[in-house]
Amino acid sequence: MARAFRPRGRGPHLRYAAKLDEVERAVVIGLMEQVIELLDPPEPPGASTDGRLDDFEAIVAGMGGLGQGISVRAEDQADWPARPPVPPEARSFGDRDPALQRLLPQAHRDDEEAAAEFRRLTEDGLRRRKAENLTRSIAALRGRGTVELDAGGALAFLVALTDVRLVLGERLGLREDADVERLDAALSSLADDDPTIYAAAVYDFLTWLQESLAGAMLDDKTQG
Repeated sequence: MARAFRPRGRGPHLRYAAKLDEVERAVVIGLMEQVIELLDPPEPPGASTDGRLDDFEAIVAGMGGLGQGISVRAEDQADWPARPPVPPEARSFGDRDPALQRLLPQAHRDDEEAAAEFRRLTEDGLRRRKAENLTRSIAALRGRGTVELDAGGALAFLVALTDVRLVLGERLGLREDADVERLDAALSSLADDDPTIYAAAVYDFLTWLQESLAGAMLDDKTQG
């Protein structure tokens, strides 16, 4: 049973700690793995090319594919309830996955040429940074018992959870407030073993986890 994040210590010893059981950790790790896969981050400049795995690749290779019954991959969504059409502002160039577009939103929506140039200049770095946040968060989750994050790790974890929620929310069709009501109505008519029910519960859990960490960070700043 999860316990919310709480601040511990002060100054350089400050940590944000929460308790997650093995299944809860595996669910979050599995989703973070899939978001890294969706981002498909390019190799950073100067990465080794001698056939050895660099640190980032080694971490990803050792994750073990912990999916725990939920997938945010586009090809696995056929059995989920019909979702509203993807709005134009959620689309990107060509047939790009709308979930990826949520992670890498288009700049200069009224100027395709400027948007393409901005993407060319910034997107690889953004993919890497997001993957690094996810990888760092996975490392923090791979122990047992208490999850402890320093200030930098807490910020990375917040961003990583935001990205996972964006992708899972897109798969659930959550793009505006009305979509929450639509999903709630759909859930009430589904069989108990429908994967969408599990996905919605996981989305709620991720929201709670993120809010608990943000609240702990805010409490520490207001008390400091």
